[in-house]
Amino acid sequence: MSAASNDSRKRSKKRYATGHHHSKRWKGSRELEVGMQGILITCNMNERKCTAEAFDLLNEYADELFGPEKLQDNNGSSSEEEEADVDVALKKEVAQLKASGAKQERRFQALDSGANNVIFIKTQNLESDKLVHHILSDLHTTKKKKSRVILRMLPVTGTCKAFQEDMVKYLTTFLEPWFKTPNCGSYQIAFKARNSSHNKRDEIIKSIAGLVGKLNPKNKVDLTNPELTIIVEVIKAVCCISVIKDYTLYRKYNVQEVVKEDTAKPDVTPAATDTSTAEETTKEETKKGQGDNDNSEPEEDEEAEEEEEEGDGK
Repeated sequence: MSAASNDSRKRSKKRYATGHHHSKRWKGSRELEVGMQGILITCNMNERKCTAEAFDLLNEYADELFGPEKLQDNNGSSSEEEEADVDVALKKEVAQLKASGAKQERRFQALDSGANNVIFIKTQNLESDKLVHHILSDLHTTKKKKSRVILRMLPVTGTCKAFQEDMVKYLTTFLEPWFKTPNCGSYQIAFKARNSSHNKRDEIIKSIAGLVGKLNPKNKVDLTNPELTIIVEVIKAVCCISVIKDYTLYRKYNVQEVVKEDTAKPDVTPAATDTSTAEETTKEETKKGQGDNDNSEPEEDEEAEEEEEEGDGK
């Protein structure tokens, strides 16, 4: 009898545990989807703290660039009515929320990215690339550390399905403002895939590089100090894309690295030979990165995060 009762207790515990877990997942079921814009943020094992830091940092600089966030009044009724009868006002608000079928959109919303150590902040009515560049520019200038957990901040100004044909089709029009004649520039492609095994890195890079070449033959690959970097981040079935400036200058958009003092300057100034050796080491690191397969889980430490692969499509 005791053994039977123990079995029944275990079963009930299992049922409770699975039911509890399911309700938790349902609560946070909103995740990164095709059609969204925002910011991908990587961190070291502490996603909750990373999210809190991200909100503080983004709101601080968004207030500078775009002004304080303005929340819309969804009541649609006069303040006199609300003061007269609070219950009526609440009922109206609930009815309007049900009619709209959604909560009021905030300018920053944390969603599940679909990968460990990566969070996605969905943005509303603002330019995420402009905001992130502004943050890194200020951190690079002031050298003031403003976060402990955040590693990299990558703007996402476009998303599409993470299949090669869908990516090429989407990028054909997406890349035009930067690379279509008469526009041109030096560039590199930074590709990374997480929880996705159906995309071959080399094939994706070659197809994107070929597309950029068709838009304008004057576009040239530069792996040392390109004017533009095409960011391609694949997570599960979603491909996140952006074109950003100063990728090398701002240490691959790493918030921790960009505030450090430049250690390369003393080596560069004494003699011209030091410059050439620095370039050679950069090329060697890039070549080493190109040989790796990038279909991996997010990195768990800062050094691993810095080894982001880049490709030229050759």
